[in-house]
Amino acid sequence: MKISFTRRFLLGTLVAAGLASGVARPASAEQSATAFVHSLGDRLVTIVNSNLSGAQKKEKVLPILQSDVDVDAIGRFCLGRYWRTATPEQQAEYLNLFRQVLVNTITDKLGDYRGVSFTIGGATPKGEDQSVDTILHRPQQADANLEWIVSTSSGSPKVVDVLAEGASLRLTQRQDYASFIQQHGGQVSAILSALKLQVERHKTAKPG
Repeated sequence: MKISFTRRFLLGTLVAAGLASGVARPASAEQSATAFVHSLGDRLVTIVNSNLSGAQKKEKVLPILQSDVDVDAIGRFCLGRYWRTATPEQQAEYLNLFRQVLVNTITDKLGDYRGVSFTIGGATPKGEDQSVDTILHRPQQADANLEWIVSTSSGSPKVVDVLAEGASLRLTQRQDYASFIQQHGGQVSAILSALKLQVERHKTAKPG
């Protein structure tokens, strides 16, 4: 469930073409997705590269994740077919735990990065969504190719997956969850107990 976000770019050129003729032209789906990733990356990389403490970085990143990442959609995808077999109470508990685990996983890694940036490429349709290509640059590490999957099904653009070197992070997580549930008699309660334990351990862990 590890997802790495980053980078900086200005968005003025997306409006400039329309303003040049005095008429604002609507952006295409590809342009909108690219602009969204530009904006998201600009805000995140500023936080990641700052001298703030880990707790301060988490505090600043949390509202960005809540607004720009469709955590609930990712959570439902990761549970796969077991989402349909879960009771409404189990679904609600699962999404609550999934949100906490995902946020903890992302924010716990913020202190590990400094001096990161990314180069953004173009966007291409991926089913009903848009895939935005980026290259993540990290000091003293090899560059990493990332694809950001952006969906507008919720009414506004949100990240619903990240492909790291071609591997879907949410698909990998779904496979892990399915394997775990199968090993525990197909019971959704098993993954709930595991996620609950993970959340509790995080609460009692010594801050880094």
